[in-house]
Amino acid sequence: MAIIVNLDVMMARRKMSLNELSEKVGLTLSNLSILKTGKAKAIRFSTLETICKVLDCQPGDILEYVNDQHKTISR
Repeated sequence: MAIIVNLDVMMARRKMSLNELSEKVGLTLSNLSILKTGKAKAIRFSTLETICKVLDCQPGDILEYVNDQHKTISR
C-alpha cells in the first residue's frame, strides 16, 4: 500500500497509549487498532481532525505517501 500510517509513532512521541487515545478520540480500541496497523480502507476527516487535536499534530504527521511504483516495465 502506498499510504503509510504513522499513528504509533505520534502516540509514542506524545507518550499516549492506545487506550488513552481511544478514550480521548471517542473511537473503539478495535477501530483505532485497525487504523494504527494500516489495515483501514478509509478515515473520516472528522476522525482525523480529532486525532490531530488530541495528539497536537498535523495530518501529514500521521499519514505518509510512499510511491511504490518504481518498478520498470520491460518489453
